[in-house]
Amino acid sequence: MELDVVELSRLQFAMTALYHFLFVPLTLGLSILVAIMETVYVMTGRPIWRQMTKFWGTLFGINFVLGVATGITMEFQFGMNWAYYSHYVGDVFGAPLAIEGLMAFFLEATFVGLFFFGWDKLSRVKHLMVAWLVAIGSNFSALWILIANGWMQNPVGAEFNPMTMRMEMTSFFDVVFNEVAQAKFVHTVSAGYVTAAMFVMGVSAWYLLKGRHIELARRSITVAASFGLASAISVVVLGDESGYDAGLNQKMKLAAIEGMWETEEAPAPFTLVGIPDQEDRETHYAVHVPYVMGLIGTRSLTEEIPGIAELVEEAEGQVRSGIIAYDALMTIQEQMQDTPADVMETFEQHSDDLGYAFLLLRYVDDPRNATEEQIVMAANDTVPHVWPMFWAFRIMVGIGMALILINGYFFVRSSFKGMDYPRWALRLSVAAIPLPWIAAEMGWIVAEYGRQPWTVDGILPTALSVSHLSVTQLLLTIAGFALFYTVLFVVEMGLMIKYIKKGPTQDVAVTDEWMAKHEHRLRTHDGNVPEFTPAE
Repeated sequence: MELDVVELSRLQFAMTALYHFLFVPLTLGLSILVAIMETVYVMTGRPIWRQMTKFWGTLFGINFVLGVATGITMEFQFGMNWAYYSHYVGDVFGAPLAIEGLMAFFLEATFVGLFFFGWDKLSRVKHLMVAWLVAIGSNFSALWILIANGWMQNPVGAEFNPMTMRMEMTSFFDVVFNEVAQAKFVHTVSAGYVTAAMFVMGVSAWYLLKGRHIELARRSITVAASFGLASAISVVVLGDESGYDAGLNQKMKLAAIEGMWETEEAPAPFTLVGIPDQEDRETHYAVHVPYVMGLIGTRSLTEEIPGIAELVEEAEGQVRSGIIAYDALMTIQEQMQDTPADVMETFEQHSDDLGYAFLLLRYVDDPRNATEEQIVMAANDTVPHVWPMFWAFRIMVGIGMALILINGYFFVRSSFKGMDYPRWALRLSVAAIPLPWIAAEMGWIVAEYGRQPWTVDGILPTALSVSHLSVTQLLLTIAGFALFYTVLFVVEMGLMIKYIKKGPTQDVAVTDEWMAKHEHRLRTHDGNVPEFTPAE
C-alpha cells in the first residue's frame, strides 16, 4: 500500500471502525439478554434471576462505557480526515447521525444510569421498563448509524445540486426506509445478539467447568442458547436478504464476493472455495455449488448475475456519460442562473453518472481531457480487490454455520437433557467465544471494502473525499489512535476478566437462601422449609 493521504485515511478509519465494532455487538446483544432475564425475575419473583440480571448487567455496563469512548473518537474523523466528503454529502449523511445522538444515544445513556442506580428506588415493573428502554436505545443507535451507512451503499432520497455542488436530501422517507439500510440493520443487530449469546454461554460454561455459580450458569446457558439459536438462524436468513439487495443495487460488490469474472448462464453457481487471481481475472481451483448464487442474487432460476467483465464495460459507458455531465456542470458553474436550458437538460440526462467522471480526476485534472486509455483505467478502478472480499465472505459464512450448530446443540441439551452438558461441549463453548467477533469483522470488510472505489456508491469516489492533510499528520494520528484504542481494549479485557473471575457478588445471600428452600421443597414435597444458615 502506498503511503498517500487517501490510503492512510482509509487505514485510519478502518482501524478505528474495526476497533469500535469489538464493543458494539456485545452491547446490542447483552442489553436484550439482560432485559429478558429481568423480565423473568419480575414474572417469577425468583432472586436467582435478579442476581443474573445484575451480574450480566455489570458486564454490559463495562462494555457500554468503553464502546461509547471508541465511537465518539471515530465520528470526529468525518471532519478531520474526510472534509470534502462531509461538505459534499453532509446534508444527507449528517441527518441520521444527528438523530442518533439526540434520540437514541441520550435515551440509552439516561436510562443506563437508572438501570444501575435504581434497583432500590424503583418498583420491579418500573425498573424492568428501564431495562427495556436501555435495550431499545442501544438498538435505536445502531438503526440510525446503519441508515447513514446504508445510504453510502445505496444513495437514495437525494440528488446533486449543480448550483451548490453538494448532495441535497429530497426524501427523508426514502433515506430512512432505504432497503439496503434496513437489511444491514436487521443483519447487524442479529449478529450482535449471537455475539452476546456466545459470550454469556462461554462464560457460563467456564463457571460450570470450574464448579462455580452452578445455578446462575445453567440458567444463563438456557437463555443464551435459545436466544442465540434464533439469532444465528436470523443472521443467515437476513444475510440472504443482503445478498439479494446487493444483486439489485451493488452488482460489482456481489460479483467480487463471488469471484465471478464473466457473466455465467443462469442460475449462477456459488464458488465454495478457490483462489481469485485479479491480474488474470480468473478464480483458480474453484469448487462450485450449482444454482446457489443465482438463487441468492436474483431469487430466480432464469435471471443472470453480471460478471466483473460485463460490469466494467457498463462502467466505461458511465464514465463517458459522466464526462458529458461534467462538461455541462462546468458551464452551469460559469453561468449559474444564466445557464441555457439545453445545458441544464443535458446535465439532468447524465447527472446520475457524474461520479464516474470524478474517477478520472485520479489521472487527469479535467475529465473532459481524458484519453481513451484513461477512461478504460477509470472503468477498471470500479473493481475492488477481490481476494479479501472473497475470503472474508466465506470465513463469515463458515463461522455463521458453526454458530448455528453450537447454539443448536446447547439448546437441545438445555431443553431436553436437563441442562446437563458434557465437559467437551463446555470447553468448545469457551473456545468459541471469539468466533462471532471474527465473523462480524469479516462482515464489515465485505460491506465496506466492497464499496471501493466509492465513499458513496456511484456518487463520490474515495480519492476525492479526503481532507488536505500531510502524510506525516496522518501517520501521527494513526499512531495516536492505535495507542488510545489499544489502551481501551486492554482496559476492557482487564475489567471483563476481573469481574468474570469475581463472579456475581450482589444478592448472593438471598439467592442462596431461596435456592436452599427451593431444593428442600423439591426433595421432600412437604411444604416446610428449614432455617437457612449462610455458609461461613
